[in-house]
Amino acid sequence: MTKYIIVSGGVISGIGKGIIASSAGLLLKTLGLTVTSIKIDPYLNIDAGTLSPLDHGEVFVLNDGGEVDLDLGNYERYLEVTLSRDNNITTGKIYREVIERERRGDYLGKTVQVVPHITDAIQDWVERVAKVPTSNHGRTPDVCIVELGGTVGDIESAPFIEAMRQFQFRVGHDNFCLIHVSLVPVVGAVGEQKTKPTQSSVRDLRGLGLTPDLLACRSTNPLDDDIKSKLSMFCQVSTKQVFSVHDCESLYHVPLVLEKQGMIEQLIKRLNLDLATIPSEIRQEGTDLWNQWRELAGRRARELETVNIAVVGKYTYLQDSYASVVKALEHAALNCNRHLKIQWVEASDLEEAEMHGNPIRYHEAWQKVCSADGILVPGGFGSRGVDGKVMASKWAREHKIPYLGVCLGLQVAVIDFARNVIGMADAQSREFHPDCANPAVVFMPEIDRENMGGTMRLGSRPTKFQTDQFSQSSKIHKLYGNQNEVHERHRHRYEVNPELVPKLEEKGLHFVGRDAETGERMEIFELEDHPYFVGTQYHPELQTLPRNPSPPFFGLLLAASGQLDLYLCGEELAEATTTKLKL
Repeated sequence: MTKYIIVSGGVISGIGKGIIASSAGLLLKTLGLTVTSIKIDPYLNIDAGTLSPLDHGEVFVLNDGGEVDLDLGNYERYLEVTLSRDNNITTGKIYREVIERERRGDYLGKTVQVVPHITDAIQDWVERVAKVPTSNHGRTPDVCIVELGGTVGDIESAPFIEAMRQFQFRVGHDNFCLIHVSLVPVVGAVGEQKTKPTQSSVRDLRGLGLTPDLLACRSTNPLDDDIKSKLSMFCQVSTKQVFSVHDCESLYHVPLVLEKQGMIEQLIKRLNLDLATIPSEIRQEGTDLWNQWRELAGRRARELETVNIAVVGKYTYLQDSYASVVKALEHAALNCNRHLKIQWVEASDLEEAEMHGNPIRYHEAWQKVCSADGILVPGGFGSRGVDGKVMASKWAREHKIPYLGVCLGLQVAVIDFARNVIGMADAQSREFHPDCANPAVVFMPEIDRENMGGTMRLGSRPTKFQTDQFSQSSKIHKLYGNQNEVHERHRHRYEVNPELVPKLEEKGLHFVGRDAETGERMEIFELEDHPYFVGTQYHPELQTLPRNPSPPFFGLLLAASGQLDLYLCGEELAEATTTKLKL
């Protein structure tokens, strides 16, 4: 029977439940267990597709086109699984399902209520998704990790808390483990760690019918032994069940921190896990995973050369808006033995008009762009900052600076090229100027203009590399291992005008990858006679993994660190002097 680990949060939101849930899943996977995960978000939206990045962070897109919470990106990257839209539960999805059933008459005239109908729907959903295979072995998951979004005590979370209270009896004691993530703040000049917020949070949780089996305590520094003893006494857990999740050098160290404190042993004991039935070859895969993860995490403690990447975006005030972009850059940097430094540049600060309003920000933004080893322009919606992104692309193109454009980043590079190389000074995107005479970017004909949610070109789609000589010998084709076709995830409504493509390619901007279905959608470009100038209409950052970085991002980091030509020739990348890894 599937085992369930529920991860709840107390005191404040945003303390890292997703990372701790992902880390616990990774530790179980190193034992050879198959792990899946579910994220519960208590908001009324059906999905995350219409949420502002500045309000909620990045919208993560899955293979099936599901627009979901960014924590599912952490699950996919840590657990190396492919999830579906059903792995993200929202209040909106649950209520929609129950109301649709009521309209069909499924409840046979009964009064439909939160208890039992909403709570039963939640439990049924969790059980159904937990049994969907997510691994290459086709095995039903051994363990399902369920993260409860929000904070214990929130009104909107109440039906989910009650559903989990009932769920522990449905699946049985040995199949249900609750990890409660809480904050242990430091107060005063002496740096005293305070346990009262965690005590209150656990008391609230117990009052709702759930008892924590493990406490994961977020803190600036490791918990003192007397603090662990105090939490053990008042929260009714042993000291071995209190885990200190202190600030680390990087998030890749969190699994190591939990493993060192004995989380694996506690989970095996609490869930009565039988490891003897796992085939030896799968156990070995888990061991290899752990060894490689430790080696990758250890690279963060090495004396590595720094590579500076300017990220020119329009949501830079909340860096969670670019969570997967940051991970893709980090994974690429780790795999090319470099320390990553991201220079965040708000695109609108690069525009001339901004100089009159705030010249300091204008000059600081251009200083970051001009001093960068590489430039990345990620996706986005709306006209704000687009001219600044065009300028960043133009700078990279003219000054031979490695450049990667993703989604809108590809489109602004095409606009720049059309204006400044082809000579179409009024080239624009119809997203921002619907009636422009020379559109370089046009609206996709099959897309719904009226409804916003779930109406874009979404999910995994095949891109086919062209058969001409340039495409077959292009850098990006080699980075993809010379594959003829690649599958990447999309999220967009606009695309390059196919009527303009011959003029662009005549001047050296080659569309080496096009959609496999029609060949009329421009998916990848590469500029000739440039160290690395690549654009993708899809979002390659959505499939990056620590052990397998996204090829376009890996190429950017290799080019920015002067290693791309060596890598493409099959040379080994330079190592660096190591220092002691401290946990």
